[in-house]
Amino acid sequence: MIGTALLAGFLAGFFGIGGGIITVPMLYYIFQTLNIDSNFIMHLAIGTSFSIIVPTAIMSVFTHYKHRSVDFSVLKSYGLFVVIGVFLGTLISANLHTKSLVLFFSIALYFLAFNIFFIKEQTEIKKNFTLITKIILGFISGFVSSLMGIGGAIINVPILKYAGFSINKAIGSAAAIGFLIALCGAIGFFISGSYLKVNLPLSVGFINVPAFLIIVPITTFMAKIGANTMHKIDKSKVSKLFGIFLLIVATKFLYNYLNF
Repeated sequence: MIGTALLAGFLAGFFGIGGGIITVPMLYYIFQTLNIDSNFIMHLAIGTSFSIIVPTAIMSVFTHYKHRSVDFSVLKSYGLFVVIGVFLGTLISANLHTKSLVLFFSIALYFLAFNIFFIKEQTEIKKNFTLITKIILGFISGFVSSLMGIGGAIINVPILKYAGFSINKAIGSAAAIGFLIALCGAIGFFISGSYLKVNLPLSVGFINVPAFLIIVPITTFMAKIGANTMHKIDKSKVSKLFGIFLLIVATKFLYNYLNF
């Protein structure tokens, strides 16, 4: 858990992600070794991941905000539709088979990664981010994020960058959206776990308390370091690093699909 927290926290701050890409599979493995009910291991991993992302995202957003890299106006429009997608995703996650979604997610990440490499860096919004575009992309981002236990930045950073945001502002704003996703996701999995009356050790709903208490202090501290590090690196290099990161994550999801 400590090793997971160190890596997840740094990447959360550096790329504006929630860290769920790392914490969900690691928590799944940890809970599996503890002989927790196999029917609810993934639910517990995702719910716990969301709860961990909340304080981590707060520190990440605060640090990016000090560097003037958070556009809160995005939360008022685009973020609203993301939240709707999250709530719907948490409601139906128990009955949805994720194999096809994993394949789709992998292909989408490959597309977004290559897209990152070819979009020229901008300092201001030059494209018309229409209401229809915000509704569709926001809903998809929130829905997929809720099923994966992630903050959604791996989707939202490329989207915001395509909309004309600089890479720094796209990452900072995606971190703020990630906070909304994590908060709604954590509430959703807490409620669903309580409603189903699952009897999981040292947990409330689908949130494991020891994992939360161990990982959060470390991820929160490392998120600040990661965010400050990102602002010391050339923007073009950050874009390339994020593109490479997306390729790695996409390959991981493709591997998971092939081994389902």
